[in-house]
Amino acid sequence: MEAIRMLTSNYLINVGALSWLIAQVLKTLLTYLTSGRWNFERLFGAGGMPSSHSALVCSLAIGMARKVGFSSPEFALSLAFAAVVMYDAMGVRRSAGEQAKVINKLVFGFKFLDVSGAQEEDETRLPNPDQKKLKEFLGHTPLEVLGGALLGILIAMIVPVN
Repeated sequence: MEAIRMLTSNYLINVGALSWLIAQVLKTLLTYLTSGRWNFERLFGAGGMPSSHSALVCSLAIGMARKVGFSSPEFALSLAFAAVVMYDAMGVRRSAGEQAKVINKLVFGFKFLDVSGAQEEDETRLPNPDQKKLKEFLGHTPLEVLGGALLGILIAMIVPVN
């Protein structure tokens, strides 16, 4: 019980967790508003608006600055960490998501017809029924990263430092 109390009294853990949670809930709501259907995978999935990764690391960086100062080495480390996470979200992870879309289209989007001219589909040429689609929501657009960063900064500024 003491460990739980210690964790919940930690400003940085609280502000980071709150930023992540709010970003994930907003992402789920925005997905519903744009698609007209609930997709609760968005509560835990990567990708989409706003970036929960950006919200988390930016809230930690600003929280660290508020807690120990903008000139502290802790703030410098948290700022560098935030920059790496946001760069990765827009770069490597976004590229992997774009490649997953192309691969899914190649594997699942085309009809596999027998090129010999036969009318029936050749069962051996169909995709493996056990094959799962690759996750396409992996990275973020710059706007999604900016949205998450601004959300994290706002939350870190609103939540009082203890």
